[in-house]
Amino acid sequence: MTTEEALSTAAAASASGEAARAVAIGRGLIGNLVSVVRGAEEACHLAAVAVLAGGHLLIEDVPGVGKTMLAKAVAASIGADLARIQGHPDLLPSDITGVSVFNDSTRDWEFRPGPVFSHVVLFDELNRTPPRSQAALLEAMEEQQVSVDGQSWPLPSPHLVLATQNPLEQAGTFPLVESQLDRFLLATRLGYPDASTEAALALGRGAQGDLGRLAPVASPGSLATAQSEVAGLHVHQSVAEYAVSVVRASRELPDVRLGASPRATIAVLAASRAEAALSGRGFVTPADVKVVAPAVLGHRLVLEGRRGSISAGAEIVEQLTESLPAPRP
Repeated sequence: MTTEEALSTAAAASASGEAARAVAIGRGLIGNLVSVVRGAEEACHLAAVAVLAGGHLLIEDVPGVGKTMLAKAVAASIGADLARIQGHPDLLPSDITGVSVFNDSTRDWEFRPGPVFSHVVLFDELNRTPPRSQAALLEAMEEQQVSVDGQSWPLPSPHLVLATQNPLEQAGTFPLVESQLDRFLLATRLGYPDASTEAALALGRGAQGDLGRLAPVASPGSLATAQSEVAGLHVHQSVAEYAVSVVRASRELPDVRLGASPRATIAVLAASRAEAALSGRGFVTPADVKVVAPAVLGHRLVLEGRRGSISAGAEIVEQLTESLPAPRP
């Protein structure tokens, strides 16, 4: 065994203990989510990946398939305070961030925090909100702070934005700008349940009834610790180079007008670490990158003639990961 291999093995063994402390939260979270959002196992798994990685999640699908229910189940599972923002064309930036008001008793201005100052922010139908109001989230999602009237206010940690959006072809929607999409770690879809699952939902099993019975699998404090542990999991240089090759290749595809950014490369490795933790490993493999890359990169690609097509972008990335040579585990 070479010195480099020995060091990698030692790092992986050391990290495996850290992963064990996060895996219980991740698997407990998945268990909670699938008990409420029936028939959407992949979306529930990706939601757990986003939570462990400390990233924001975008859920796109038609109305009525459980997007809002999934976001509520995440908040209930981590015992965090939840603030809900309903997207609509008249929403103002101050309705999201908060506003300064004049206090007659103190004869001074004071800041009244908006709903973004919560551990979990459910932004329902984000793309029914015009770009000027979408922009109110940009600083919060990237820097975990909000600046109002020349002063910056820190957001609580952990801070998760779980946003839903309807397909762009539906009436009354505004496309999310590229900078907004780039701040979501993952994007996923739920799809329609199968016939037996839909019948069970119609009879009252699952969904709203089970949501009230969810027991938290973590607290905000323990989740923040788990996120730090996941962020420290070992990534071999060859695996990092493979992730970079996937992202860089997305910029050179003929049907892609704008490929993934360097921020996306960081996101791929962050999500891959969470995927490794859910698998009970203290190190990342190329298979982890392949699992998360479509959900991490698909919504970031701007395709010729298909703006905002998350599913089309994910399919392109999936084909890309299969075509590029991966390093041996």
